[in-house]
Amino acid sequence: MANKDFSNADRVRVLSEALSYIQKFYGKTIVVKYGGSAMTEASLRHGFARDVVLLKAVGMHPLIVHGGGPNISRNLAAAGIESIFVNGLRVTGSDSIEIIKKTLAEINLDISRLIEEHGGQTHNIVADQMITATKLYDGKEMSDTDLGLVGEVATVSPELDKLTHHPTRIPLIAPLGIGSDGQCYNINADWVASSIAAHLATEKLILMTNTAGVLDKQGELITQATESEISKLVAQKTIHSGMLPKVSCALKAIFGGTKAAHIIDGRTPHAVLLELLTDGGVGTLIKH
Repeated sequence: MANKDFSNADRVRVLSEALSYIQKFYGKTIVVKYGGSAMTEASLRHGFARDVVLLKAVGMHPLIVHGGGPNISRNLAAAGIESIFVNGLRVTGSDSIEIIKKTLAEINLDISRLIEEHGGQTHNIVADQMITATKLYDGKEMSDTDLGLVGEVATVSPELDKLTHHPTRIPLIAPLGIGSDGQCYNINADWVASSIAAHLATEKLILMTNTAGVLDKQGELITQATESEISKLVAQKTIHSGMLPKVSCALKAIFGGTKAAHIIDGRTPHAVLLELLTDGGVGTLIKH
């Protein structure tokens, strides 16, 4: 809608709508997987930072999990290490994990600076005991390839829930976990976000992607779906390829106690705010 056509009545309606959602989600934890174009395009980066600062300011508790795939691939290549993927997971050797840790720490700090630039504060979590991990064994459903130091979330410390409810600081989490032997494991960022949402039984999980959301057979956006409807779409192979792991993470969170999961288009400016504070949203809402 062009600005000249945006009447005072429209403005009042939009503000009233946003206020109702702010009241609804006041004091609630929102887990956001931050990635894709929203992490690389300058205007989207600044918009995201402003949005999460606003959410914190109005009494919600955003918790951010970020990825770093392109940066990791670039830094591994600079060190002469080839990036090999099996079913979307990066094979991680002992020669790679330190580079991955360093890269994710740099990204974590960069996002933190951006949030601080817009008036927020963060609690940076890169490789500590907040998330414990076990080695991921690919098994029958994966392949015969040993993925190396690729892990899956074993536990999430209850301390993370306390940090999330800090009055000003926003937890900013890199997708790493520590094993019982002290070994650091590389974990898929969507899995980390989903696992945190499930372990803490949060209000919402938001997965930012470079697609519109879940599409039907005609390629049209499905704005809302229940977990059973999503399962049917998977069985019918309407949901396939890269969207499969996204919906798998969404369902895992819901089964674990998260009230709703959103798969949203991170290419849309202010996507997180639009999904949370408007009726229409910008992606697919998945709920019980």
